[in-house]
Amino acid sequence: MLAGKAVGRKASTQKYDILTALGAFALAQDKGLQRLALRLMVLITARYNWRLNELSMGQREIARLWAVNERTVKREMAKLRTLGWLSVKTASARGRVAIYAIDFHKISTATQESWPSVGPDFVERMAGLYPAKVVKVDFGSGAGQGAQPKATPEPIGQWGEMCALLRMQDESVFQNWFARLRFVGFAEGRLELAAESCFLARYIETHLSRGLMSAAVQVFGPVETICFTSE
Repeated sequence: MLAGKAVGRKASTQKYDILTALGAFALAQDKGLQRLALRLMVLITARYNWRLNELSMGQREIARLWAVNERTVKREMAKLRTLGWLSVKTASARGRVAIYAIDFHKISTATQESWPSVGPDFVERMAGLYPAKVVKVDFGSGAGQGAQPKATPEPIGQWGEMCALLRMQDESVFQNWFARLRFVGFAEGRLELAAESCFLARYIETHLSRGLMSAAVQVFGPVETICFTSE
């Protein structure tokens, strides 16, 4: 993994850029996701081995670093695994703590819409690190330069019920991802949703489809497919 082997002349710059991308993304999110990203950043700076792509740290030690209890550590680490940002490389055993790997490619996919807020030079550098994950950004459109998100009405009807279920699954995930979807229609087992961007639709399909389908089935009954259109 490229980001896990940030060594050589440009290694320090790459590490700062990765952390900057994560920080810029977090600052545009709600407090829950901001706190989750900050906690991950602290783990990276304090204990992450860039050469081996390993984070070896026990829950008790993490709890002390984060100033929380171990129950909170379990919950937050589970969220990071759900996002795909963190994975278990070696499970914990008696006398041995778990070893985690960090997927900076998935982090780059999640944060790329925030890259322009740092600057075009930053976008260029990150594109060099993660060329397969980059979407084209039009700097002349004002994206990432103080543009405010569009206000959306409170969902009603069956879509409103589905949104309530998604909120119950995870409030921060709902606010940052599912709340940016719009109901288009449902017919013959096919649920159609509109997403703010191709990136949003792709991320939900890749990382959050299980929770979305679970909520859809509870509200609409048998759902064969969920498809997205980009606005």
